[in-house]
Amino acid sequence: MTLKRDGYVPRLVDSKLERYLSVFGAVNIVGPKWSGKTWTAYNCCNSATLIADPKGNYQNRRLAMTDPTLIFKDDLPQLIDEWQDVPGIWDAVRYRIDDSGKKGMYVLTGSATPNREGYVHSGTGRIKELRMDTMTLLERGLSDGRVSLRGLFDRPEFSFPTREMGLKDVIDYTVHGGWPGTMDMTAGESFEVAKGYIETLVYNDISYDGIMRDPSKMLRLIRSLARNESTTASKKALKRDMSENQDDPQIADNTLDDYLSVLERLHFTDFQPAFDPNMRSSVRVGKTPKRHLADPSLTAAAMRMDTESYINDLSSFGYLFEALCVHDLKVYGMLSDGKVMHYRDGDGNEIDAVLELPDGRWGAFEIKTGAQEIDEGAGSLLKMDRKIRGQENGRPPEFMCVICGMTNAAYVRGDGVYVVPPTVLGP
Repeated sequence: MTLKRDGYVPRLVDSKLERYLSVFGAVNIVGPKWSGKTWTAYNCCNSATLIADPKGNYQNRRLAMTDPTLIFKDDLPQLIDEWQDVPGIWDAVRYRIDDSGKKGMYVLTGSATPNREGYVHSGTGRIKELRMDTMTLLERGLSDGRVSLRGLFDRPEFSFPTREMGLKDVIDYTVHGGWPGTMDMTAGESFEVAKGYIETLVYNDISYDGIMRDPSKMLRLIRSLARNESTTASKKALKRDMSENQDDPQIADNTLDDYLSVLERLHFTDFQPAFDPNMRSSVRVGKTPKRHLADPSLTAAAMRMDTESYINDLSSFGYLFEALCVHDLKVYGMLSDGKVMHYRDGDGNEIDAVLELPDGRWGAFEIKTGAQEIDEGAGSLLKMDRKIRGQENGRPPEFMCVICGMTNAAYVRGDGVYVVPPTVLGP
């Protein structure tokens, strides 16, 4: 009998959590605040200790600070929520696991990653980290999952009509975002929630470690990251972008590094690393990661752009739609232990997303909003494929796919490139 909450919407990460609990003594679920980590942990735990619970004048936190072992319970698995508020809990959990030799004892959840000096041991072999993102279109009930991402590696043949989506529909579900608490809201209502999320982060959360930071600078950084969503913007570009006019002094390098680190530790930002398809050094491959905010709704909110705004600025929406698709690809790919990356070479050839499996096989994706862009996307993929095949040590993709927001069918083109709307994509 677990602590499963009424109304819990199953998450794709559930199966991964169950598997990890059978192998490791504890699992540490990390990810953006309000993405559903605690409810997911309740779903598989028999007891819980909420460190941030204000009940009894924060009794749980005071007990943990006095002696972390005082919060342990016998009914396992036990959820320990917001453990990072008392970093000593980490070492106490690790010791308890070593002492018992059992699996599946604890599920740790938290909205921030503390500095390493807060605890001594890494937990290697005992505590497994599990990333949990906001909800995908499949989890939100907006994708039927008929096209399996992992299944594309088997080169299936398919052709079927899909639900027709207008431009406003596509923009709406992108701007809406994947917060569990906004599932029943309109895109406009969810947009207001995302704005409030940023305000809370800027004026409260950024000093979670006791270091005071300038909210106005952090807000400018977030807006710069939003303007550079789904790009490989350098730190130099971010600094330049943060200056409101030419006379403003640029933020110091060490300050920028600290602010970027804080956003990363709060799981507000995410990175899409660069991919190298094992080519010879004669081909220069870019190494700069793409930057994303944790959910497309945060980008829209930071830019102050709602559905109507993006209808009038489709160029900006293209980057936001790419962020949504990469977000979902990452969650789907995670279930197969895959990594989602991007490709860019010295000749300007790019691939929006690459999914690489642990065995080295990979697939390539171009992401387009409108059906009129499908030929362009397929052409880019085929050009990249020819180039890689021409390299002595190049490993070509197992498949190529254009993810298109406004196509009304999922099919395989005559040149072998898949065309799939995100509303039929799943793990």
